Amino acid sequence: QVQLVESGGGLVQAGGSLRLSCAASGRTFSSYAMGWFRQAPGKEREFVAAISWSGGSTYYADSVKGRFTISRDNAKNTVYLQMNSLKPEDTAVYYCNADPPWVVWWGQGTQVTVSS
Repeated sequence: QVQLVESGGGLVQAGGSLRLSCAASGRTFSSYAMGWFRQAPGKEREFVAAISWSGGSTYYADSVKGRFTISRDNAKNTVYLQMNSLKPEDTAVYYCNADPPWVVWWGQGTQVTVSS
C-alpha cells in the first residue's frame, strides 16, 4: 500500500511560482507512472501532468503546458510539480496519484490559491 502526502501549496499572486511536492511511502513507488491532478471548487478533478516511472517521459494538460514542469526523484520517493506563471484559474486543491490513479491512493491534497 502506498500513502501519498502533498505539500507546498499556498497563496500566490498571478504570475508567481510554487513548487509542490508529493512524498510517497512504500517500496513500489518507483514502479509507477505518477501524475498530478487538481480540483477547483464546483468542478470535477482533472488531470494536470504525468511522468513515467523512469522520469523519461512527461505529459501535460494543454492548460498548463509551458508553465508547469513535473519531475520525480525515485531515490527520495518524491514527485514534484514546478508551477510558474500562475493564473487565477490555477486555483484548486492539487493531488498526486499514480497515472492512471488508484482510488485508494488519494491523499488530502494541497491548496493552491492564485490571486489576481
